Amino acid sequence: MNVETMNVNKIIDHAKFTSFHFKVVAWCLLIILFDGYDLAINGVVLPLLMQEWGLSAVQAGMLASTALAGMMFGAMIFGSLADKIGRKKVIMICIVLFSGLTFAGGFASNPTEFGILRFLAGLGIGGVMPNLVALTSEYAPATKRSTLVTTMFSGYAVGGVMAALLGAQFTPNFGWEIMFFIAGIPLFLLPVIWKFLPESLTFIVQQSKHAEAREIVRRLAPEVKISEQTEFELNKVEVPESASVVSLFKRGRMANTLLFWVAFFTCLLTMYALSSWLPKLMMAAGYSMNNSLMFMLAMNMGAVVGIVGGGVLADRFHLKPVLMCLGIMGAIVMSLMGFNPPQAVLYVLVFLAGAASIGSQMLLYSYVAQYYPLAVRSTGIGWSSAIGRMGAIVGPILIGALLGMSLPAYINFMVVGLPVLITAIAVALIAREDEPEQIGIVKPAIAKA
Repeated sequence: MNVETMNVNKIIDHAKFTSFHFKVVAWCLLIILFDGYDLAINGVVLPLLMQEWGLSAVQAGMLASTALAGMMFGAMIFGSLADKIGRKKVIMICIVLFSGLTFAGGFASNPTEFGILRFLAGLGIGGVMPNLVALTSEYAPATKRSTLVTTMFSGYAVGGVMAALLGAQFTPNFGWEIMFFIAGIPLFLLPVIWKFLPESLTFIVQQSKHAEAREIVRRLAPEVKISEQTEFELNKVEVPESASVVSLFKRGRMANTLLFWVAFFTCLLTMYALSSWLPKLMMAAGYSMNNSLMFMLAMNMGAVVGIVGGGVLADRFHLKPVLMCLGIMGAIVMSLMGFNPPQAVLYVLVFLAGAASIGSQMLLYSYVAQYYPLAVRSTGIGWSSAIGRMGAIVGPILIGALLGMSLPAYINFMVVGLPVLITAIAVALIAREDEPEQIGIVKPAIAKA
């Protein structure tokens, strides 16, 4: 009996876009929509919690950072775990954590209970992100990889839009608690997600489950002729890697890994400073609660445009120049936001700030996913995200401290914009020489059709 061996990376890279790809992106988008919602409600409820529990700006910033601290540990733990037990299982665990414990947060009666529940929910929020990125990236054809990953990630910004709209609609009548009760919806979807969300094909091949792999390939690339004797292999460069953080510093990756960590730290600092405090910053500038939530809506709408548009541009011009342009634009528009422009202009600036800060962050996830090979992909994304969470923790605390100092508005916004400029500089220094091999573009010398 002749056994035919095919390179599964080559099949994925050259596959035509099918309904199977659409379904993978759609399910991941739905999951990250609620993930984004669960985190965005911080910005909606913080002003209300400050009123109800008598919190200072610094205390509220510390409270907002509890979920971000959980996200840091979640990204570390679940990124590495997924490289060992599979993306799908870890995604399901994370949904239970972030949805169930965010729901429970609606019953918190004091800051201590609230902070503990937000930290535990943060484990799931932070853990699911790297795995959704890895899963989408591993199924995406090479020419559409950035577009599909960033399209999936646009669900994160849509979740922020949903939080702003629902906050404006429901909190005046039902209080801040209703925002947390809505977060429990994904728990009812768990059986459906388990049935329809596929495991990573490259992970399945790594586990030598060829029958399962053949079934997925038939749906993923129906034009590829395979038989019951067909077996699959991975690119040779991806086999001898261990799923540990040490691998991120081997094979000439040390400098790029550190630069990715700097970029994630500074970008997430800006992103979560804005996400957590934009409504409060606008209220401090004299706008009402509802007007301030509309600024949050504008920011997340800008994020959707920045994420999807950035992904399309990245597939055409590469991620690096797009990220650099977004970082520079973000630093400029955020600085301008502090000089009391007319309200219409301010909405445009907030829209562009969302496109730059949140758009850059999601493109960074795509960049990391394409840089690291399969065996350490979730580990690489997870650790970059975890280091970034340190910046995310610093961001809300920093803005809380600045608000407590009653500094001029332009100083606050310039401080928020500076880190995203550092993101652009770090990205500019990332070397690209080894990327074609790492992202799965098969070299003839090692490819096996």
